[in-house]
Amino acid sequence: MEWTKLETADQLDNIKNNQGYSLIFKHSTRCSISMMAKRRFEMDWESLPADMPVYFLDLIQHRDISNKIAQDFLVHHESPQMLVIKDGECILDQSHGSISVDEAMSVMA
Repeated sequence: MEWTKLETADQLDNIKNNQGYSLIFKHSTRCSISMMAKRRFEMDWESLPADMPVYFLDLIQHRDISNKIAQDFLVHHESPQMLVIKDGECILDQSHGSISVDEAMSVMA
C-alpha cells in the first residue's frame, strides 16, 4: 500500500463525497508516539482492502486541514489519530495506542 498525502481542502471534500471506505491517518512528525503508531499501523496495513484510499496528513504542515477534519467529521482533534470514513461519515475515530489495522477492519462490513 501507499499513502496518499492529504494536503488540500478539496481532497477532504472528495473523501466526504466518496462512496465506500477511506482512511485518514493524522500524524505529528514531531511526536515519538505518533511515529510508533504509524510504524505499527504500516506493519499490518496490507490487510486493508486494496482499493481503499489511505490518506496521510502531516498535521504540523497542514493544521488547517486537521481543523477542517475535526469540524467536518465532528471529531475531537488528536495526534496521532486514525479515522475510518464510510460514505462521507466518520465511523471510527481512534488515537494513540488504539490505532490499529484490526480496529479499522472491525468496522468494515
